[in-house]
Amino acid sequence: MIPFTKHTLANGLQVVVHENHHLPVVAVNVWYHVGSKNEKPGRSGLAHLFEHLMFKGAEHQPRGFFEPLQEAGGSLNGSTSADRTNYWSVVPTGAAELALWMEADRMGWLVPALTVERFETEREVVLNERRQSYENRPYGLASFALSEAIYPSDHPYHWPTIGYPSDLRAATVNDAREFFQRYYHPANASLAVAGDIRPDVVLAWVERLFGDIPAGPEVMPPVATPPAPPACARLMLEDRVELPRLYLGFSTPALFAPDDAVLDVVADLVANGRTSRLYRTLVHDQQRAAGLGAGQGSRELGSLFQVVATAAPGVALEELRTAISEELERLATDGPSESELARARVLAEASFLYRLQTLGGFGGTADQLNAYNVYTGSPAYFAKDLDRYLHVTTSDVQRAVRQYLPPDQAVMLSVVPQGEPQWALRDSERAVVTT
Repeated sequence: MIPFTKHTLANGLQVVVHENHHLPVVAVNVWYHVGSKNEKPGRSGLAHLFEHLMFKGAEHQPRGFFEPLQEAGGSLNGSTSADRTNYWSVVPTGAAELALWMEADRMGWLVPALTVERFETEREVVLNERRQSYENRPYGLASFALSEAIYPSDHPYHWPTIGYPSDLRAATVNDAREFFQRYYHPANASLAVAGDIRPDVVLAWVERLFGDIPAGPEVMPPVATPPAPPACARLMLEDRVELPRLYLGFSTPALFAPDDAVLDVVADLVANGRTSRLYRTLVHDQQRAAGLGAGQGSRELGSLFQVVATAAPGVALEELRTAISEELERLATDGPSESELARARVLAEASFLYRLQTLGGFGGTADQLNAYNVYTGSPAYFAKDLDRYLHVTTSDVQRAVRQYLPPDQAVMLSVVPQGEPQWALRDSERAVVTT
């Protein structure tokens, strides 16, 4: 349990404070409950674009966010997902009020500083980031191909968080201002402050700095539930890669829904770590795979379970597909051993505790408090979340694999070297990735 106090300002801003005097530092963490799922078709990429714009300064601090806090000895960053945008800074105790003041400035007074020039400059930065991180990176477009195949075009998880270039180029500064005013306001935000600070002091500062910012409009989710899983599909994408890689994607339950944690455990059992089943057979014993991994990509409207295997030289992806399918079938039929489940529980508990070793940053204490507050309404969800993993049973694993990971509910994507489609799964259609 992480001790905390929680307060809500009159304008709707939720404030969570964790007092910890072990080090003379304070973590300031803000989550806005907005991500790429809140965008509309034709206007993708705005949430991620604001991750950049929010660091460029607001009305009272036009020189940007990095320089003042780094001069004070702090570190800072942010990120955007399909479901949320977060910003964090870790500063010496004496700079805590400065960090809060700057967060308030960009929450309440960003629009006056959002000029056409700034908007266009950062848009080009994002377009270049897309080229470097996805278009020109080996296997970089695979995630786009999977999402576009699994979700229909009007579903919020169909388009990538970084957006489509055509949408970004078509967007105007007025589109950005309207998007900001709809989502980046106190009633759609959660502020967590953790570290060497007294709660009464923090709340006094927050009330003074954030209290006069208007609440903003009510935010409603665009989609309540994900679509039914698609029929089995086999796709092929040629890329500038040396080794073929196979992706198996399954539509699975949403974050914190029943079986979400069970499928996290399944991913570890199947393909994560040297003791996982497929690593032992495909990588260590048979040396048919050069790389392997699996994960339950948990999200609010529905998750995406993936198994990813890179073929060793000369190995066909069909061999890997068969091995993966057979291992999932064995897991559904026989279930994991008690020793496998014990290992999974230990790994889960260690992962939870490891995240709490830091106050700030991605996944630190302040970030965890905000994640639970935004997604569940309770910053105290830590113990319940861990319990989901500690109580996974053999029958849970068997049922989840049978229900959510059968071969006829998988999108199978082969990424192969350019000009060598023969390495793809049999009967694969060419994937179409929107650019």
